[in-house]
Amino acid sequence: MAIGAAWLLLETIPAQGQTPAYKASRTADGKPNLNGIWQAINTANWDLEGHAAQKGHVLSMGAQGAEPGGIGVVDGGEIPYRPEALAQKKKNYEKRFTEDPEIKCYQPGVPRATYEPFPFQIVQSKSAVLISYEFANATRTVYMENPPESPTDYLMGHSVGHWDGESLVVEVTNLDDRTWFDRAGDFHSDALHVTERYTPISADALRYEATIEDPQVFSRVWKISMPLYRRLEKNARLMEFRCVEFVEDLIYGPYRKNPIQVNKGGDSK
Repeated sequence: MAIGAAWLLLETIPAQGQTPAYKASRTADGKPNLNGIWQAINTANWDLEGHAAQKGHVLSMGAQGAEPGGIGVVDGGEIPYRPEALAQKKKNYEKRFTEDPEIKCYQPGVPRATYEPFPFQIVQSKSAVLISYEFANATRTVYMENPPESPTDYLMGHSVGHWDGESLVVEVTNLDDRTWFDRAGDFHSDALHVTERYTPISADALRYEATIEDPQVFSRVWKISMPLYRRLEKNARLMEFRCVEFVEDLIYGPYRKNPIQVNKGGDSK
């Protein structure tokens, strides 16, 4: 009897060095509460892979326009491109200062919307989770019940979610191939399938993971991961960043009656 009691006690004590898994607060329907405004604090939007700091493309901006270095967020360190796709990535990199869809204010797609240097807000209910992004006023609905069929591809894709313990798991399909993963030219095809996981790790932090599958571009499935942090400012909210009006001269300037000239540094004259 004493031996049995001692064994039961040992089973209830975490092994040395282990920390019990965090359990988030609950919503009214008993699911982990992810409501709030969140933001990534890293350099993934510049380059998912590890990279050194480097100068920017507008020299007059000096240090303000420079790219910060980063340790990378790709599991294993390197994106597994197919040889022909790697060649395209290198071409994208050479044209990154003019061809990155972010420059033209495209909605950023998934997973890039998560780690752009702007906050986003999660609002959840039993039947759906709404995610609103500050950049380009992008939004998407994660259908938790009775998801409709997607009639076409979208820049932000079609999202269907379910709960796996403490994690919100989102399957994202029907993604438009016009978006990039970052400013370094990392790209995908319209065969992209992203599986996201949002897991609370404290009251003010989530672990974000995105598994990337695209057999037309990559030789195998790969994954990125990073923490997301709650914005704790008093009265924190998403601000407007309607960037379309910021790029009208860049996109439509040549078609004006008196065309606006845009130099290689991005400044209009």
